[in-house]
Amino acid sequence: MLNEKTILITGSSGFIGSCLTMRLLKDYEGIHIVGVDNMNDYYDVSIKEYRLKQINEPGGNFTFIKGDISDRDLIDHLFETYHFDLVVNLAAQAGVRYSIENPDVYIQSNVIGFYNLLEALRHHPVEHLIYASSSSVYGGNTKVPFSTDDKVDHPVSLYAATKKTNELMAYTYTHLYGIRSTGLRFFTVYGPAGRPDMAYFSFTNKLLKGEKIRIFNYGNCKRDFTYVDDIVEGIVRIMEKGPKEDYNLYNIGNHHPENLMDFVYTLGQCLKDNGVLDEDFDIDAHMELVGMQAGDVEVTYADTTPLQEDYGFKPDTPLKDGLGRFAKWYKEFYRE
Repeated sequence: MLNEKTILITGSSGFIGSCLTMRLLKDYEGIHIVGVDNMNDYYDVSIKEYRLKQINEPGGNFTFIKGDISDRDLIDHLFETYHFDLVVNLAAQAGVRYSIENPDVYIQSNVIGFYNLLEALRHHPVEHLIYASSSSVYGGNTKVPFSTDDKVDHPVSLYAATKKTNELMAYTYTHLYGIRSTGLRFFTVYGPAGRPDMAYFSFTNKLLKGEKIRIFNYGNCKRDFTYVDDIVEGIVRIMEKGPKEDYNLYNIGNHHPENLMDFVYTLGQCLKDNGVLDEDFDIDAHMELVGMQAGDVEVTYADTTPLQEDYGFKPDTPLKDGLGRFAKWYKEFYRE
């Protein structure tokens, strides 16, 4: 059980980090969560501030520290001060396309930041390190569904390369220093208070402005959309039960790829049902079909069998339900 544990969650004002923090504070007695986030302006900071407020509203033992995991002195200070039982690393510079234009920040946050954590764990051992990897490590793999047994030696974006680097670094530190770690390859996470750079969120913003949305690869893409509560459920189960081996990797995805065009129509209907868009809004008139974007892949599809076998869980939230909850939140957050 996680009662009375002291846990470090990096990226605690991020999308997944904030949802995980709220879940842990709600469900476990005496838990102390130390949250670290640099609150950068990669996207609208007001959403991060909103998430932090949501965390603090119910009370609970939550300590927030504004800082960057690439700051070695900060990380060392935290480990010396709080004596963590578990560490969940969700801090990262996200975004496949952004990594092509801004590579430096990815190396700083995703590689150096993760290295700092591993070095701190080497000197201040914990029960378990859980860290976010990504479905992007599969690159252009054509065998589906994607399995953690597949080779992932051909990332097609720097973001994917940094996530594969995290997995390699974790393996090395497990081998050398006995750090017990579990990497989680997340598949296209979505939901309320999510990241505005994700398709469902950015499409909504553009449609409301009457702008056209760009559908890459002429709509011939499939994505394994995974609702954020399913991601959190998977993380919590792994935290509770602990690692199966010293070094572990799992996919967390919905195991049900959705065609991009179907996704757009489902999103549009959910936005109409929740009063974000007018009922007579013409989705088709606001689409622009374009070619494949650099760094993108045609399909993502998670094999979640090992997660189900080891932890008795697989994500299953239907896309319509998850997008409906997002649309309801969007209406409330941006209400005039």
